[in-house]
Amino acid sequence: MFKAELSDSNILKTSFDAISSIVDEVQIQTDSEGMRLEALDRSHITFVHLELKSSLFDEYICDEPEKINIDTDELMKVLKRSKSDDRVLMTLDEGNFIITFEGEATRTFKIRLIDMEYETPVPPQIEYPTKFEVPFTLLKDSINDIDVFSDKISLKVGPEKFVAAAEGDFGDASIEYIHGEKIETEVKSLFSLDKIREMLKADKFSDIAEIKLGDDMPLNLSLVMITGDGELSFLLAPRLETDE
Repeated sequence: MFKAELSDSNILKTSFDAISSIVDEVQIQTDSEGMRLEALDRSHITFVHLELKSSLFDEYICDEPEKINIDTDELMKVLKRSKSDDRVLMTLDEGNFIITFEGEATRTFKIRLIDMEYETPVPPQIEYPTKFEVPFTLLKDSINDIDVFSDKISLKVGPEKFVAAAEGDFGDASIEYIHGEKIETEVKSLFSLDKIREMLKADKFSDIAEIKLGDDMPLNLSLVMITGDGELSFLLAPRLETDE
């Protein structure tokens, strides 16, 4: 038996708003410790990891491990129908993932599970020379600022500042943030703006983004709930200066 109940529908909605932009299909794995998924987009550019611990839920029952193979677009269509004050109940029954929203009315949706061959992707183990935190809203604003001139974004961090910048045909943009971390080196990588924008749809998951950067290394972006009950993280391959 699997049953999970949440009082805040935004947790699922914000998570899968980002995930559905990156991957078409996922396998959500459940056991007594909670729900998790790991997925890689078709172009092998973005890796995504989601973990929702059993302690996050108001009620959580999982008698034996389950694998929920689901189309992320179909799941997101349902989650978008939730209201901010709805309670969310999730169960499994005869090849369906059942989501019930309890609020002014009780609304139930059955999403057909899909057949898929799935090997859980394993992210590369990378040692990063830098790690720092920035406010999530600042990072999202930086993306919108950069978008004025370019579809590529340069992320640089040094001992004092984190800098997001772009150079375009019609102008340049730069955003600087004093991070206050102990960083002894300066590193820089270039990334696709659209790919980072997909990640930042998860704007209600955490107020803080933890970033790991290195020279021409993948971007490691983690959003961790302040309670420690959930984590949504991404790994994004860098663009090379020679990329068109």
